[in-house]
Amino acid sequence: MRLTALLLAALAGASPLLAQQPAPTDPRIYEIVAAPSAARIEADVRTLAGFGTRNTMSDTLSPTRGIGAARRWVKAEFERISAECGGCLQVSYVASQDTIRPGLVANVVSVIAVQRGTTHPDRYVIMSGDLDSRASNTLDSLTDAPGANDNASGMAGTIEAARVLSKHRFGASIVYAALAGEEQGLFGGRALARRAKAQGWDVGAVLNNDMIGNIAGIDGIIDNHTFRVFSEPYPATATERERAGYRVYGGEVDGPSRQLARYVARMVDSYMPTTDAMMIYRLDRFGRGGHHRPFNDLGFPAVRIMETHEHYDRQHQDLRTENGRVYGDVVSGVNFPYAARLTAVNAAVLAGLAWAPPPPATVQIGGAVSASTTLAWDAVSSPSLAGYKIYWRDTTAPQWQHSRWVGKDTTRFTLENVVIDNFLFGVAAVAADGNESIVVFPSSVMRR
Repeated sequence: MRLTALLLAALAGASPLLAQQPAPTDPRIYEIVAAPSAARIEADVRTLAGFGTRNTMSDTLSPTRGIGAARRWVKAEFERISAECGGCLQVSYVASQDTIRPGLVANVVSVIAVQRGTTHPDRYVIMSGDLDSRASNTLDSLTDAPGANDNASGMAGTIEAARVLSKHRFGASIVYAALAGEEQGLFGGRALARRAKAQGWDVGAVLNNDMIGNIAGIDGIIDNHTFRVFSEPYPATATERERAGYRVYGGEVDGPSRQLARYVARMVDSYMPTTDAMMIYRLDRFGRGGHHRPFNDLGFPAVRIMETHEHYDRQHQDLRTENGRVYGDVVSGVNFPYAARLTAVNAAVLAGLAWAPPPPATVQIGGAVSASTTLAWDAVSSPSLAGYKIYWRDTTAPQWQHSRWVGKDTTRFTLENVVIDNFLFGVAAVAADGNESIVVFPSSVMRR
């Protein structure tokens, strides 16, 4: 009783800022990370692999084989999920005509399902998986290419995330995307990114899931607890002046996509302590690409989420056995509990961002030749806003190390005796339920 009384007295005498600070975690997200089903993901992977091939150039008319049957099944599955949540998903095709090679044009058709937000419907967070598959020859439309891990796993994870998250309502809109034409040139992602740009979408995050089911690597390591997050350091659209500014003021490893990667890692640390995110500081694997890149090309924050240890004999290979070595991307190579684990990672990140307020549009910083650092930011207009949090870290640290809650009634704050030269800084908006926006790195310097 005496300890309880002391705690109550301490809280009663706490500062108003401390009393207003939301809880660090949201109980709903613990429920979300527990919800993805390995059995449902397995069923979806088997269905997708069962179409024989999903090559971009394969049959579009057959009801049982080829890319056409696959996309119709995905659309029907999104529509079934929507019916279960009272029509909460807007399901449609996104089509484009793309030149695969000179003289060869394909009609590339993706499927998207949009879960419209309640308070910020024009702000979007996107999860994608690749709909297509390939054999050794990327234009071989006839040979079986089940693509169980590459990328029925990511596609099944996206469908499962829609099942889980459609049971909730969010402030921002969530897009679940089945992107086609990846193997021939990232065409499906390019079409959706262009649509987002043309329609003025405020895209807060793109999570591209490309191979989330393999735990046994060609390097001999079996690992079902880690995954990789690939992110570019700063926007591809940065101007020459902005790049010159990074040399003087910092920011060369603090672009929106890198902040999104840090957000993924922090959410995993908070809600999935037995899972570890490995942040990879590059756009994608060495010399390779994925469907997040078209979004990056247009300046949107986007990352690739995937398994840590790949098995290259199971990627882009005709089904065969040579000298006792088995090639091909078949269902037996997919670990479904692991795919469910990475689906939970995506669902947690999507939920956290969709429940959070939008981030500050711009952040300024000042404090040269001073003992203290001052940050100022644009006020965020959101009914869920509880206040702001300032973050800082050592210049060599991969993740934000320190934070300071500053409440709701200020858009300018000075960190006393925190020297600007020794740290990197950012600001996030925080909701009353504890969910936070991505941290925004300062884009300009205050003039005295």
